[in-house]
Amino acid sequence: MAAAVNRGYLHVIHPFHAVLLAGLIPWFLGAMLSDVAYARTFEIQWSNFASWFLVGGLLSGAFTLVCAVVELFRPGWRAAGGALYFVVLLVTWIVGLVSALMHARDAWGMMPAGLVLSAAAFVLACLAAWLGFRRPHREVAP
Repeated sequence: MAAAVNRGYLHVIHPFHAVLLAGLIPWFLGAMLSDVAYARTFEIQWSNFASWFLVGGLLSGAFTLVCAVVELFRPGWRAAGGALYFVVLLVTWIVGLVSALMHARDAWGMMPAGLVLSAAAFVLACLAAWLGFRRPHREVAP
């Protein structure tokens, strides 16, 4: 007779941390789509929209980084991949900051680097969200 296996999560992120982490994706997606719209239409307002989306992403990312630092001190969080998650989240925030600084330039001067940086920040935000919500399972035999 086989023993029953109980699967449980090792660590679950705090709900406030989860909301902030999930909120990064729409901010950086909005910035990237605004840059795509600017590249197609050359309407300067799209560049302004991208700048505001980046500011929202940076603010949300700063609070998410604070939550991630707090989570690093939880026992077992680093062993469960928390350190890699923190590093990817920090790189996401830095790329977003560089993108915001690039968007502070003239609208013509920020292309195409602004679009590339916005796309990189979006991809990194998706990776950070995946790493933040992914948790390994443990098997517990009764």
